Amino acid sequence: MSLSKPISARRLVPALFPLAHADAASAAAARRERRRDTFVATPPVPAPSPSAVRLAEPLPTLAPSRLAFHNRILALLSGPQADLPEAALLTRHALHSNCRPSSFTCAAVLAALLRARRLDDFFALHRFALQAAVPPTAATHVLYLSALAARRLPDDALHHLRLLARPGSPVPPSPTAYRVVVECLVADHGRLADAVELKDEMLDSGFVGPDPKVYSLLMAGFVGAGDGAKAVELYQELKDKVGGEPVLDGIVYGSLMKAYFLMGMEEKAMECYKEVLGVESGVKFRAESYNEIVDALGQNRRLEDAVKLFDRMLGEHDPPLRIAVDLRSFRVMVDAYCAAGRFEDATAVFRRMGEWKLVPDVASYNNLIRHLGLNQLIGEAEVLYNEMCECGVGVNEETHVLLMEACFSVDHIDDGISYFDKMDGLELKPDATAYHKLVDGLMSFSMLDKAQEYFDQMKGKGVSRSISSYETLLKAHVAAGQLDNAAKVAKGILLDEKAVFSDEMRELLEGALRGDGREDDITKLYEDVEREKAEAEAQAAEEKARAEALAKEERDRRRAEAAAEDEAAAKASAAAIEAILAHKRKMENRVSPPDANSLDGGFLSKLGLKSAGEDTLQGTHQITERTGEDGRGQLW
Repeated sequence: MSLSKPISARRLVPALFPLAHADAASAAAARRERRRDTFVATPPVPAPSPSAVRLAEPLPTLAPSRLAFHNRILALLSGPQADLPEAALLTRHALHSNCRPSSFTCAAVLAALLRARRLDDFFALHRFALQAAVPPTAATHVLYLSALAARRLPDDALHHLRLLARPGSPVPPSPTAYRVVVECLVADHGRLADAVELKDEMLDSGFVGPDPKVYSLLMAGFVGAGDGAKAVELYQELKDKVGGEPVLDGIVYGSLMKAYFLMGMEEKAMECYKEVLGVESGVKFRAESYNEIVDALGQNRRLEDAVKLFDRMLGEHDPPLRIAVDLRSFRVMVDAYCAAGRFEDATAVFRRMGEWKLVPDVASYNNLIRHLGLNQLIGEAEVLYNEMCECGVGVNEETHVLLMEACFSVDHIDDGISYFDKMDGLELKPDATAYHKLVDGLMSFSMLDKAQEYFDQMKGKGVSRSISSYETLLKAHVAAGQLDNAAKVAKGILLDEKAVFSDEMRELLEGALRGDGREDDITKLYEDVEREKAEAEAQAAEEKARAEALAKEERDRRRAEAAAEDEAAAKASAAAIEAILAHKRKMENRVSPPDANSLDGGFLSKLGLKSAGEDTLQGTHQITERTGEDGRGQLW
């Protein structure tokens, strides 16, 4: 009996079972097809582009050595071994080492430099870190914007922020970035229109929603400009943006109350105060929010309410769980007491900082010194200055300028000048505003020559002269009849690229010279200015050409040195190759060519045997035995 299936059954197999195959070839083809479907070739992962944006590495992912370096830098920035210059120098040197600092390490050093107002070192380290391809974080951008604001460069800060807000930005701007730039525009430069435009851009960008802090800064700016209605309008806009509900961030209510006080709506302001600070209120207040309310009350003859709120803040203060009081809280209370003429109480509340473990900083001292100086309490102001020097609180340029103005207000001219001169010994750098206040004060005492002396010092110290100082000196010289000095000042204005000689000043000088019968001096002045400008341009062009020639000479010298080094290397390489070839030829001539015996000798010597003819002399015929035709042995 045959075990094979009938032909009919074999024909039905492919139809009944789709995976069955008629022959081995089709089965193999099917298997190959299944393999191709199963193992799909994945394209190789492309290498990252060198121009691709890099993001900051999280701290937990850092290597142990880099994390140890980060902790070392933090130890140098705080604690008993604090050394900011060493930390900055160490970070800069490590940027091109095997243990590179992370983005957070660089941000920590930059923040310390910004707090110390070492702006030149800040910008140098920031630029060096970018060149070393350290990816910036959102905090790094905020620090950079703050430094630009401190350097009084609002346009640069605005441009940088708009670059961050572009679509597809790897590090989008944070709310703090907008706050820094808006505060710079409003508080430092009074550019309210630009600040409002930036607020609209913030809302349109989609990165940041309606930020109460930004609205508060704008409202405070319009209150300072005397436009309370616009501040109230901004509050209503913010309220609409959050859905028509009351704003639960208390930061806006201080500016809102100031707007109501400015518009003469005192009842509305106090109603707002009681509503947001009531027991059932859902508005959240922090130290900054409380400070704005206290300032609004203190500056509008509501000292008792301000004191009550300040006591409430002290009662709620429970660090670290709740921070309801900070250094600015005491500063606004000092402002409130001084506005009411109670300077002893202002000094007393200033002394209470230590009770709450707060150490007054230079801004707190300067605030009280300013109030005392404005009210001619120079003795108390000098006591505070001596206390600052004894306690190690670093005095700054503002401290000396405030004391100088206070001395001028009580006719202590020499003391005021001495406070200004002390800045040189302390390595402080007064800006153009400080020099302008000094020049103004000296001219108020008819010390025109002394004022001109300090004005001339500005150029030597690299301080750009302000147009207000130019105009003040020009008017003073014309009023004193010193037309030659007035012409020198006018000449300085015309030669200064950053100053503009206004028509008013031009008419004042030309009228004074014509009145003195010196019309020719007017023409001579303008001719001298044009000649000196042409000479300056020619000198600049000559220096530029000289610099280009020196640069070309340096490039040619480097190219010649590189060519000489390449030629010397080629000669050395050729000499080395020739020496190797000569040695090889020498060795080939010294050693005889190997034969069959020498080839086998090495192997036989290892066995303790000798090859045939090994011990025979050269030129001697080797005698061997071989069998002849007759079967006998024969010698050969």
